[in-house]
Amino acid sequence: MTAIRNRAKFLSVVLGNIVMCATVVALLAVTFAGDKATRAGGEAPYYSGKSETKVSLMINVYWGTEYIDPMLEILGRYNVKTTFFIGGSWAAGNAETLKKIRDAGHEIGNHGYYHKEHSKLDEERNSREISMAHEVVKDVLETDMTLFAPPSGAFNDATLAAAEKLGYRTIMWTRDTIDWRDHDADLIYRRAVKNIKGGDLILMHPTDATVKALERMVITVFSNNLRIAPVSEVLYPSVTA
Repeated sequence: MTAIRNRAKFLSVVLGNIVMCATVVALLAVTFAGDKATRAGGEAPYYSGKSETKVSLMINVYWGTEYIDPMLEILGRYNVKTTFFIGGSWAAGNAETLKKIRDAGHEIGNHGYYHKEHSKLDEERNSREISMAHEVVKDVLETDMTLFAPPSGAFNDATLAAAEKLGYRTIMWTRDTIDWRDHDADLIYRRAVKNIKGGDLILMHPTDATVKALERMVITVFSNNLRIAPVSEVLYPSVTA
């Protein structure tokens, strides 16, 4: 009986070691696969920045041209510089308005050309959308862009890979005002500034309700001892930021 018990104990230890080894191998495989996927997909997108004192207003532009001037006027009144992500097809038909945005000192980002759902595109088509938008904006402004905001926030590994190869960082958001759907200035304002903190990226569009909420947003940001700055400054603040 003692021999049987010893044999059973030995087998139990052996099986335990086998299970433990198998678990370690599985975990390593998952870790490697995840790392491989990350590298294949390019640099991960940014949902916020590292600044503790700055936030950014991400204004995505494919439509709403009539609201650009009022937004620029409000931002200029408070000496605010931020980032406009420009759709290529919009830029192609609104060169003068695009120049106004640049001349007001705002950062210009890439929002794709045709407002495609980039999560459904392969790398070649992702690259084409980003490149086409880049070229039309560069033709107008003679400047290169380095920040890409996918339309509707839709992306996949191919999007990230294409963006990185083209010298772009992919930008998402911390806060979404959903102003394209909810045309309520009070609601847009609350979504933008409730519990706001440094590093936040606040997504909005040129709409009538957004214009009505914008000045209050700016004032509230300032009252929280924060500054509004372009996305690039919020991502990687200087030592004194």
